[in-house]
Amino acid sequence: MQTLERTNKLSLTKEEMLQDYRIACESRQASLTGRKEVFMGKAKFGIFGDGKEVAQLAMAKFFRNGDFRSGYYRDQTFMMAIGELTVQQFFAQLYAHADVEQEPSTAGRSMTGHFGTRLLDEEGKWKPQTTAKNSSADISPTGAQMPRLLGLAYASKLYRQNPELHQFKDFSIKGNEIAFGTIGNASTSEGVFFETINAGGVLQVPMLVSVWDDGYGISVPAKYQTTKSSISEILAGFQRDAPGEQGYEIFKVKGWDYAGLCEVYHKATQVCREQHVPVLIHVEEMTQPQGHSTSGSHERYKSKERLAWEEEYDCIKQMRKWLLDNEYATHEELNHIEAEAKEAVKVSRANAWKAFNEGILADHNQCLALLENLAQSVDNNSSEIASIREELSKTLNPLRSDSIRAARKALRYVRQEKSRAKRELIEWLETVQGENTERFNSYLYSQSDESVMMVEEVKAEFNEDSPLVDGREVLQACFDAALAREPRLFAVGEDVGKIGDVNQAFAGLQDKYGELRVTDAGIRECTIIGQGIGAALRGLRPIAEIQYLDYLLYAIQILSDDLASLQYRTKGGQKAPVIVRTRGHRLEGVWHSGSPMGMILHSLRGMHVLVPRNMTQAAGFYNTLLKADEPALVVECLNGYRLKEKLPANIGEFTVPLGQPEVLRKGTDITVVTYGSMCRIVMDAAEQLDQVGISVEVIDVQTLLPFDVEHTITDSIRKTNRVLFTDEDVSGGATGFMMQKVVDEQEAWRFLDSKPATLSAHDHRPSYSTDGDYFSKPNAEDVFETVYAIMNEADPVTYPSLF
Repeated sequence: MQTLERTNKLSLTKEEMLQDYRIACESRQASLTGRKEVFMGKAKFGIFGDGKEVAQLAMAKFFRNGDFRSGYYRDQTFMMAIGELTVQQFFAQLYAHADVEQEPSTAGRSMTGHFGTRLLDEEGKWKPQTTAKNSSADISPTGAQMPRLLGLAYASKLYRQNPELHQFKDFSIKGNEIAFGTIGNASTSEGVFFETINAGGVLQVPMLVSVWDDGYGISVPAKYQTTKSSISEILAGFQRDAPGEQGYEIFKVKGWDYAGLCEVYHKATQVCREQHVPVLIHVEEMTQPQGHSTSGSHERYKSKERLAWEEEYDCIKQMRKWLLDNEYATHEELNHIEAEAKEAVKVSRANAWKAFNEGILADHNQCLALLENLAQSVDNNSSEIASIREELSKTLNPLRSDSIRAARKALRYVRQEKSRAKRELIEWLETVQGENTERFNSYLYSQSDESVMMVEEVKAEFNEDSPLVDGREVLQACFDAALAREPRLFAVGEDVGKIGDVNQAFAGLQDKYGELRVTDAGIRECTIIGQGIGAALRGLRPIAEIQYLDYLLYAIQILSDDLASLQYRTKGGQKAPVIVRTRGHRLEGVWHSGSPMGMILHSLRGMHVLVPRNMTQAAGFYNTLLKADEPALVVECLNGYRLKEKLPANIGEFTVPLGQPEVLRKGTDITVVTYGSMCRIVMDAAEQLDQVGISVEVIDVQTLLPFDVEHTITDSIRKTNRVLFTDEDVSGGATGFMMQKVVDEQEAWRFLDSKPATLSAHDHRPSYSTDGDYFSKPNAEDVFETVYAIMNEADPVTYPSLF
């Protein structure tokens, strides 16, 4: 751990120091005012960066164009200092202004303190990153910014060490960019923090982690959070013993010491940028003047002595003292700056509130006028409509939903009326509902012309000479072709490199393309995904492998909170087209036969979920995804790698469209819908059912997200009038999802002559061995008997009961 000797002179001009002081004062005033706005009812919640201002100013001094931030929700001063957040934008976010021009970080979709820069233009294409100061989009779960931070730094390593990537100058200048991470001291207790720290040390990437240490995690003091109450002390073993060795540089500095902070960040960024050595800066003795958030008061849990110390060592107060003691400024100059900062924040707050209300008031007033017209034009219930209008007119600080709610209630009273006023209200309601759908519901998936749904289908081509090979060899040929044509592509995961993954789909490709392209990783699923997210944010195309589907649980939080929600929570401002590759369904035992598709479907909205039945279909999906700009999870069949398949002649070019099921077998009596390894079992059962006179139409959905966009399944049910959904998930999982999509959304209930049915696995984890598989998951006999029972109920004479 390094202790720097203090120099008497800093290479800072007076103007620069006073500008820093101005930003600190504006940021503090914004925090103080923001808290008041919440208590006045003008905002829902507030969490602010007061007490952290001076350290963030120091960090910002050494944050260059091309660098990235992956931080947490107290970094407002830093964002202001790098010029990526104005005070008016700060308040626009506090008010949840759903306009990307007013609130560019999230367009009102995340609460205050969640920052990010817009990496994409209006068409969803990448903006140049090397001419901008960049911030990945924040998320609330503490510590969850760390895996992504690793990936942002890892991208610099790849851009520096892989000459093929030097051409992509909009994303990197030969890897000279630092990934700056920030985290609160209490959040370093999270497992993702330690996993990331370890991975950063192993990989030796330019990752600079600042720990803002104010001694607490909400009300819980450091002694309950961290061994020895010091994260730098317990990480001391990561410190390099000498230059060139693997490890970290670790620094400690006081959060109120402006000069010391500037010196530490100068030294730390120099070694991090030039040598690609990860750095930890433990910024101690910070304060939190307003407590954790607007939800409570820190006077409830801090002693009088602690509160008195925080008052004395407030970083802005100490910075003012330092400026005066060193005669860099006079009392009058600093008083003037403080007064100007207070006034500037007052003006910015007022402008933000005015801008927030303008559009809302326009809709509000129009709705009032339409309701008045409606009340005057109807024969009945005019008093009820007038009452609704009166209530709306008295609403203080109206929201968009207030007018919508009033209009919808009013229309109930005129459901039997026919009038121009009613039509006008309906037309207005439809218009504003559409506008609000764009404000609040858009960009769950890509809306660019690189959307996966825009990729043109190219059929797989086979000829008489097409060899019959193991399924793994189809994937190997696909990945070989992809690595050859796309220099930004790399694959990372446990056992992916040296042995070519546990099922050999990358066999020999590390020797051919090098360790930077086909890379082994430690057993750390969460940060493997983080490597993918961060690298994808910087223009690379990662395939991040989770060895088995059962182990996706280790990464599900990062996939759900960070990757899947990225396009949505930035309203199309950022994207990370990570391909997550894994394998599951049938094999052996509790942790190698998982098929938790319901969990995945419900937690990964915003990602595509692909469930190919064989490796040829999987290869086509990989080709499709690599032409698109969206993240996806591909679940390969664990028991399919040794099954024989024909190798397509156009292995690197053919694509399989998403959202389009494939009819594997034509039938007339019943439709059976499934996917993955169950396709073979259902096809077997269909053959057996045919022998007793039951004609089964078998449909492989192929992808669960998106699901059957052209209603292929309903078209089948229109013919067969019966349906069975089956898979290997627990009851109510993906079978329930598929039934809801088809019977409810596609309205297939209209064509059913029998009750729709599901057949799933047992609700426990699958048991080990062949018998364990047979008695845990649906088998051909189960499918046969379930289908037969449906036909027995419909026609008991032709299909008498089996038992």
